[in-house]
Order: sequence, then C-alpha cells, then structure tokens
Amino acid sequence: MKRWYLYPFSLGYHLVTGIRNLMYDWGISKSTKLKTPVISVGNLSVGGSGKSPMVMYLAELLSKHYRTGVLSRGYGRLTKGYGITNYDSNYKTVGDEAMQLFERFRNRFVIGVSEERVPGAKKMIGDMDLDVLLLDDAYQHRAIKPGFNILMTDYNDPYFKDFVLPAGDLRESRSGVKRAQIIMVSKCPDDITEEKKQYYISRIKPQHNQKVFFSWIGYDENIYSKDKFLPDNNLSYYDILLITGIANPKPLISHLAKFSQRVKHLKFKDHHNFSEQDIKDIVAEYRKLGEYKLILTTEKDYVRLKTFDYLRDLVYYWPINVNIENREEFNQIILDYVRKN
Repeated sequence: MKRWYLYPFSLGYHLVTGIRNLMYDWGISKSTKLKTPVISVGNLSVGGSGKSPMVMYLAELLSKHYRTGVLSRGYGRLTKGYGITNYDSNYKTVGDEAMQLFERFRNRFVIGVSEERVPGAKKMIGDMDLDVLLLDDAYQHRAIKPGFNILMTDYNDPYFKDFVLPAGDLRESRSGVKRAQIIMVSKCPDDITEEKKQYYISRIKPQHNQKVFFSWIGYDENIYSKDKFLPDNNLSYYDILLITGIANPKPLISHLAKFSQRVKHLKFKDHHNFSEQDIKDIVAEYRKLGEYKLILTTEKDYVRLKTFDYLRDLVYYWPINVNIENREEFNQIILDYVRKN
C-alpha cells in the first residue's frame, strides 16, 4: 500500500538507512564474519514475503547433509536472551515461528532464538557444533555478515514497485538487493508465463554474481488437528471459521475458496498474541455456524491457538511448503556454498 502523502518522511528514512548501510559497507560499523557458513533469508519490505517456508525448505535440505541450525529473533515471545527450542518450549518462550519449526521437524535440526544475532550465533555454533547456520529475517541485521544472502520478494508486491517507509513498505532502498546472491520471487501463480518471468528479471536486473528464481506456495492435501486429519476435498461439507494472524492471508483465502464458499474469516495482525477475550469471540462465531463446522488456521497460528483448552480439539491447520522452479539448480547452489566454505 502506497502512502504518497508521507513521501517527505520517506526521504529522511532513506537517508538514515542509506548512511547506516554505507557505514557497514565502508567498515566503519563492525560486521562480524563467522568461520561457519551462514545463510541469511530476508526481504527488503515489511510483512510476509515467504521467508518462513523458505527457511523450512533450506533447513530440511541442509539437515540431510550437515548439522544445521536456524536462528531467529524469536519475535513475539515474552522472554529475552538466547535460548534453544525443545519439548518444554512454547510460543511465549521462543516465538511462534521457532515453535512452528520445532513442531514440524522436532530434532531434525537445532532451532535457536536470540535478539542479539552475533553473540547468539557464536554461542549456537559453538555449543551445538553446527556445520551451517540459517538466519531468519536477518537481511537488515548487518552486525553479522552472512556468507550467502537469499532475498525474498513477493510476486504480487515486488520490491522494485515499492518505496521506502513510511510512504511504502521497504525497510531500506531498492539498492539493498545488491547484497543478495539469490533473489527469490515468491508466491508466484503456478501457471506463471515465460513472458512474466522475463519481465521480473528485467526489472530486477541481476548482477553477474546473482541468480533469480521463482517459487510458489504448495498446500498439503490434508488439514490436521491434534490427533486427526481431514482430506482437503472434504472441506466442501463444512462451515469453516478461518482464523489468521499472519501478514498476508490472501493466498490462503484464495486456495480455500477452491474447496468451500462457506467461510467466515476472522483476521488478526501478524504474530497476534491471542487473549482470552479473542478466544471467547472465536468460540461465539464458531457456535453460529451450521451443524458440520470446523475452525481452520495456519500452521504458525496453530502453535498459539492450540494452547487454549477449548480450541485444542476443534482447530485444524493447513501446512504449506515452497515449490521452487529449477529446484535442483537452486539446491546445488546452496549445497555448493556450504561445501566450499
């Protein structure tokens, strides 16, 4: 969403972030480079651009070959400092994204949180004897210098059509794209044409050391609750209360519309910390539905909603994965980076 009346303020924000980046580029501000390979996944804009599914994809890929760790801020948690996600953790102690990773993969790889990236990364690598570390949403956290950067940009809202905050949604200027080795155009339609791809590449203007890839969201064929699952083609039999607390629920809404038109959507802000009153409101809306009904949410929201006793047996979540065009080439680039370093 563009807010032209705030453009004068964007000039000031552009200046401040530009000076900050120059200080790191020129070595005036310290940027720590670690001996262990570090891959950062981030974006230029605020909001959802598919970072979490990409981190999941990379962690699953790398953990087949290397001892892998994922480090995030633990956004939305009620704790501070460094911590490792385990069976005693919950979204309040490590954040919903770290908890979502743990719920899906358990002990396939190490999941850590630390708002201070440099000491957190050093401790996690040393204590856990990691071969490679993934940084989630760290593109602007330049105190740590990744060996490899993946920049995510939403097909429906690409960075090259956006402007710096507050007039637009960019955290820094478009020129920040130059730090990335891979630019991933995410959330593409699965029938994207060659002409569209060439248009995006022409606007991105990748440098000789950069590669552009295209990806789209893939939904599981089932939705899942605490102890059961339901095939997606059965959704047409139900009245559905959809609960979302993510930055951009539009792809989920569009996908759900293929299966059911009997949907009531309750939208909350990204990383929303559900209150008892929120749960009462959700239950009240649920009771208004017909005889055959269910509550559906995202995998990230599920780790929060399931902590409420009444919802635990009612709520289903719909897992997503990222599908990458030319995935073998993409995988090889990532594995080659880690192997060589």
